[in-house]
Amino acid sequence: MGKYINPFTDWGFKRLFGQEFSKPLLISFLNDLLVDELHVKDLTFRDKELLPPTKDQRGIICDVYCETDTGDRFIVEMQNRWQPNFLDRSICYACRSILDQVDKGRAEREDAYKFLPVYTICFMNYMPHTDEVSKFRTDIVLADKDTKAQVSNKLRFIYLALPLFEKKAEECVTDFEKWIYVLKHMEALSRMPFTAQKEIFKQLEDYADSHRLTKKEWEAYENSLWVVRDNMACMAAAEREAREKGHAEGRAEGRAEGRAEGRAEGRAEGRAEGMKQGRAEGMKQGRAEEKKAIAKNLLAMGLTIEQVAQGSGLPIEEVKGLQ
Repeated sequence: MGKYINPFTDWGFKRLFGQEFSKPLLISFLNDLLVDELHVKDLTFRDKELLPPTKDQRGIICDVYCETDTGDRFIVEMQNRWQPNFLDRSICYACRSILDQVDKGRAEREDAYKFLPVYTICFMNYMPHTDEVSKFRTDIVLADKDTKAQVSNKLRFIYLALPLFEKKAEECVTDFEKWIYVLKHMEALSRMPFTAQKEIFKQLEDYADSHRLTKKEWEAYENSLWVVRDNMACMAAAEREAREKGHAEGRAEGRAEGRAEGRAEGRAEGRAEGMKQGRAEGMKQGRAEEKKAIAKNLLAMGLTIEQVAQGSGLPIEEVKGLQ
């Protein structure tokens, strides 16, 4: 059992970012995330726990009203996601939050369509396979296509792909980078870093300490932990199956094209066979490297050796060698 909980289980995420007693953690995180933009003075939970209705949409959404030190108000949705089509779904949830604010009974009045801005913050504790998110932090705003100038502050999406954050503890300079380092590595830490630099990390250490959980809390956390690991293993297995299918189709197409080119250009049989073998060896090596990359990601997420082997398709002994 690790010293600290996994913050990306449903239970762990709710404990750190969705409870009244841990409100200072969320305020501090938001201020470090949005530093130099605004400063949250207080927040109120709208729904402490909002679970999507179907299993494939599983994930905690912490929904809060925020008030800044200048009196401005906005809504934050903190999402901990690991399902496919996350980009489209996060947009749907944000739009639902806007529609919930609209007074449908007074649609003819101008003030019926006044609503608070909605900020959607998505933690992605898995490697994104999408062109839209190709770096650790992706900020999306409503902006003019040509000038890039923001035209409305009513919708904002911030996607945080943790596997793409590669800084070491000593390389973290900003408070936000320190937050991300701690959250990404929390389950594997033996002690909480940065506590001497910022008081909030001492509070985080207290709330995340697994040894301080009651028996009931530990059982709830453990159940949530297994859900995360099972989902990650299933996701990895599905991705591996899809890639292998793609490789098989690619090899078949490559052989067909090779034969056609050989006939057209009158290539010698030996040369054709050599090219075929070279392609096969290259593809085999590429698949092996891809499986290793998947296994390393799963190990970083805290999955067991057996789950990583199942998800990546590597032998258990080879997985052990990647630790």
